[in-house]
Amino acid sequence: MASTSGSQPQQVNVADLDLQQLSDVRRQLEEELNHLTNSFAQLKQAQAKFKSCIENAGEVKPQNKETTILVPLTNSLYVPGHLSDSENVIVDVGTGYYVKKSRAQATKYYETKVEYIRSNLETLQDTIQKKQENMNYLINVMQAKLQQSQPQPSSKS
Repeated sequence: MASTSGSQPQQVNVADLDLQQLSDVRRQLEEELNHLTNSFAQLKQAQAKFKSCIENAGEVKPQNKETTILVPLTNSLYVPGHLSDSENVIVDVGTGYYVKKSRAQATKYYETKVEYIRSNLETLQDTIQKKQENMNYLINVMQAKLQQSQPQPSSKS
């Protein structure tokens, strides 16, 4: 199929579609909504993790130097350790890379991450809301078509 408008998608009035096509569009919208909602939840989890990292960096204080702490090796396995450097922390910058940063630099790094995710969450929330509005409109059109397709009872006296 050749298109002269480049990569512009064609707009189709959903009122012109039959019930089967409307059902297909509804299924596609539901899949998109599920994907977007899952992405939203994952971003919220990442944001919570970064906020936790900000709190953790704040807990590393000079008065805590040489105290015994529990060091996480996995989500469920911790080993005892000692806090030997209370001025610097190790920051996970992704894909298995770690960087030594001061507590202030680490806090700023994580605050930047939290803000970036917050702006993405706002954009994603707007997209989800528009998709839900599209879904509601589509359902209303489907209901109207179903009512039109049902035989009307004749009122003969």
